[in-house]
Amino acid sequence: MADKNILIVEDEEDVMELIRYNLDKEGFHCDVAYNGREALKKASATLPDLVLLDLMLPEINGLDVCKTLKKETKTATVPVVMLTAKGTETDIVAGLEIGADDYITKPFSPRVLLARINAVLRRHDAPAEKDKGMIRIHDLEIDSGRHRVKLKNDPINLTSTEFALLKFLAARPGWVFTRYQIVDAVHGSDYPVTDRSVDVQIVGLRKKLGTAGKYIETVRGVGYRFMEEN
Repeated sequence: MADKNILIVEDEEDVMELIRYNLDKEGFHCDVAYNGREALKKASATLPDLVLLDLMLPEINGLDVCKTLKKETKTATVPVVMLTAKGTETDIVAGLEIGADDYITKPFSPRVLLARINAVLRRHDAPAEKDKGMIRIHDLEIDSGRHRVKLKNDPINLTSTEFALLKFLAARPGWVFTRYQIVDAVHGSDYPVTDRSVDVQIVGLRKKLGTAGKYIETVRGVGYRFMEEN
């Protein structure tokens, strides 16, 4: 994963330098932003391979920065890893709900931080490199190579997590998966997510899919499945 460009958004100088030192040592190219407004400007201008984002920032907080990045077409697919001292389940769910790809709490181990960044980059690169298939089911078209979803030929803007979740379920219509199986498939077995956050992501995905949201069925007491075609 060397040669990737990482935008570090952190207002504490000592934490910023610790992160930059460890990423530089691994061959990453780092840019920095010390507040939310600067982060949005740099992300739009340079389109980094990943944004490492603190939540408690001056001017614009991290949650609003993430919302804006995921809303704008130009930056919507840029992976975002949140790094923050706010580590309650509510905080994690809030971050994932608005499109964060991972969530790391302070204090953190530099080795763990590097491993998680590499894992997010691998997941993000995988569709373009390995999975160029097309899934057509009901009135949905899921294009893995272009990371694009269409409903009746109208594009739907999904976060990388929502896209991975939809593709995982739609590729196996009729199969029932528990929430933890979904977490493992979409994020990896070491991902610190609760079953509650999966429910939140499903709700958000159904909302974006509109009438096609009905294809994601809840199996009470078990998990979720994608409706089979008749």
